[in-house]
Amino acid sequence: MSRRQFVTSSLIGAATVVAGRALAAPPATAKIPISVQLYSVRDACAKDFDAALAELAKMGFAGVEFAGYHSYSGKAKELRAKLDALGLKVAATHIGTPTLRGDTLQKTIDFHQQIGCKYLIVPGDGDFTHPEKSKALAEFFNETAAKLKPHGMACGYHNHTGEFAKIGDSNHWELFAARTSGDVVLQVDCGWASDAGQDCADLMKRHPGRMKVVHIKPTVIKGEAGKKAFFGQDSVNWPPVLQACREVGGTEWLTLEQEVYPDGLSPMECTKLSLAALTKSL
Repeated sequence: MSRRQFVTSSLIGAATVVAGRALAAPPATAKIPISVQLYSVRDACAKDFDAALAELAKMGFAGVEFAGYHSYSGKAKELRAKLDALGLKVAATHIGTPTLRGDTLQKTIDFHQQIGCKYLIVPGDGDFTHPEKSKALAEFFNETAAKLKPHGMACGYHNHTGEFAKIGDSNHWELFAARTSGDVVLQVDCGWASDAGQDCADLMKRHPGRMKVVHIKPTVIKGEAGKKAFFGQDSVNWPPVLQACREVGGTEWLTLEQEVYPDGLSPMECTKLSLAALTKSL
């Protein structure tokens, strides 16, 4: 199942709350908190969402990034209560583009304000790399960002590898970045970007302040022997990435995403090992 298929395509949250104010980006010297993309442990979430959240909180994560709401779909008040009880914040959510369109946008705003989520990130849309539709998609993100800004919220896009396919002298990711305002978040997935041959630290330097939530994904690039998909044992050169997050990215959250599970370990076990290594590196 792909990420886009897994992420819920609509929300039913209906409670209206007072618009919040956006938090300022942390200073370069601040320790950036770590969240977990729940797609990392999707089977555990599907089996018992409450138990999965409790286990992740016990590991030491400060927050979560959603990829579906399971038993809490449309139940913002109950979900917020559960998160508060576990001491978890919401770093962001991955949702489909349809949840940002038309009348559905207001429901999306209401739901996510109640759970304390500022960043609405789209993890894939076929129009992104479409030669004729990509410009309209970028304009849609600009328009949506303008609608979200008064609520202290923002929308953004998450890359895989295809977004870095060449288009002329550039690539689709750079074209989207150029066509969108600074209010549109560029959520760099450092694992996928590295696999596509990108220097993630350089990406952040080229687009300062736009990487509010960065995906820390342990990735082994094909052909690299002796590597494992655990943070610090993988192919990504993490020190300059983390430095760029602190100094130029405007990064408010480092979101760990564990998509490969080496040594026969469970997703939870692999996530715990990568979290320990990431925490130590900070």
